[in-house]
Amino acid sequence: MARVAGRSPVLSWLAGIFCAGVVIVLLWLAIPMGPVLIDYLGDALRSIAPPDTP
Repeated sequence: MARVAGRSPVLSWLAGIFCAGVVIVLLWLAIPMGPVLIDYLGDALRSIAPPDTP
């Protein structure tokens, strides 16, 4: 594995774990918007191509 001068592997791991934790928390907070987003996309698709009514 290539090493970059001046970088501590321990601090790199800690920074990576911290960043992954932040991403997981943001995803956890975004979960309640899932059904709202699905409804929004469904309404948008229905308005683009309305069903054929005889």
